[in-house]
Amino acid sequence: MERHFGDGRHDELRARVRDFALREVGPRVAAMERDRRVDHELSRLIAEQGWIGITVDPAYGGMGLGHLAKTIVIEEIARVSGAMGAMVQASQLGVAKIVHFGDEAQRVTWLPEVAAGRCLPTIAVTEYGSGGHVLGMTASAVRDGDDYVLNGQKVFVGNSHVGDLHGVVVRTGPGSRGLSAFLVESDRPGFSLGDHRGTMGLHGFSFGELVFEDCRVPAANLLGAEGDGLSVAYSSSVLYGRANLAAVALGIHRALVEETCAYASEVLRYGKPLAEVPSVKLRLGQMQSRLMVAALSLYHAVSLLDRGRPCDNELINAKLVNVEYVLDTARNAMEVHAAQGLYTHRPIERYLRDAHHVFAPAGTSDVQLLRLGEAALGTDRGQWSARLSDRLVAGAG
Repeated sequence: MERHFGDGRHDELRARVRDFALREVGPRVAAMERDRRVDHELSRLIAEQGWIGITVDPAYGGMGLGHLAKTIVIEEIARVSGAMGAMVQASQLGVAKIVHFGDEAQRVTWLPEVAAGRCLPTIAVTEYGSGGHVLGMTASAVRDGDDYVLNGQKVFVGNSHVGDLHGVVVRTGPGSRGLSAFLVESDRPGFSLGDHRGTMGLHGFSFGELVFEDCRVPAANLLGAEGDGLSVAYSSSVLYGRANLAAVALGIHRALVEETCAYASEVLRYGKPLAEVPSVKLRLGQMQSRLMVAALSLYHAVSLLDRGRPCDNELINAKLVNVEYVLDTARNAMEVHAAQGLYTHRPIERYLRDAHHVFAPAGTSDVQLLRLGEAALGTDRGQWSARLSDRLVAGAG
C-alpha cells in the first residue's frame, strides 16, 4: 500500500527507519516490558536521528519532509515498539505548537534544538478534573511584571518524564478566550514531575503528571497572544495528534498481521499449516483488508495535509479507522493464536495492550464520529488545516 504514496525519498526513509528500529529498538523491547520503566536513553537515541524535526523547515535545521514522512517514521518505529512510536508522536505535538504559534525568537531558539535531538518537546492540556473538556481546566497563569506565575497540574502528558520543553495550556481569564499557552523549560523552579505510574501497555513510554507551584515563566515564553491557548490545543490535536496516533496504530497493525501470518504459516493442524484452515484464512483476509483500508485512509489524509488542502475530516476519519481496525485485528490475532497468544514471550498480547492506549488521546472514537456527523450535516466550525495551510506546506519539501 505504501508504494502508492510518496516518492523515492519516502521509500529510502522507510527503509532507513525500519533498519534502525530493528537494530536499535527491537533488542530493548524485552527489557522495557520487564522493567516497565521510562527508557530515557532510547528516547534520546531516536531523537538524535533528527526525526523529531522531520516537519521542521530546513531554515531551522529540520528535514522539511512533511507529514507523510513523519507518518512513516512513527509507523515504522511503532511496528517494532508501540512505546517508542508513541514517544515520537508525542514529541511531534510539541513541535506543532512552536511551528504554528511560536514567534521568530522562539522558533530560532527551539526548533534547531528539536531538530538536532537535544530537546524533546511536549504539549500539556489535560487535567484530572476536566479530561477531554478543555474549557473545564483550572490550572492558571497570572501576569506579574515581566513574568507569568503558573499553578496547577497537568496529567496524561506524553513524554512527561523525558521532555525538556513543555507546551502548557492554562487559564489566564474566563471563557474560551481565557486560555493561553506557554513554553516551560523542565528545569524551571516551581516545576516538578509526579511519580511515574505503571500502565497496561506502552512500557518504556511516559505519559504522566506535571506540577506547577508558583512556577515563574517569562512573558517571552507566551505562545502567540493571551487567549490563543484553545487554538494551540485544538490545532495541535487535529493536525498532529490524530494523524500521529493513527500512525502508531498502523505500525502496531502491521506487526499484528505479520506476526499472525508467520505463526499461522509455521504451525501445523490436520497435517497442514494452520493458515490453510478456511476459518483461519478468513481471519487473515479480514486482518489484511483492514490494514489496507487503514493505511489508505491515513496516507491520503497526511498527503492532503502536506499539500495544504483542507483535510480535518480526513484526519479525523484516519484516527477513527486506524484505532478501531487495529483493535479488531488484535482480537482476530488472539483468536488465531488461541492460548499461545496469552504467553508473554510472544508479542501478540503486547500489541493488544499497546493498541488500547491510542483509543482515547485526541478524542475517542465517539468524538471522531460526532465530528464526522457534524461534517455530514454541514454544521462543523471550519477546518484548522485550511487556517494554517500556509505554515503546513512550508516544510513539505
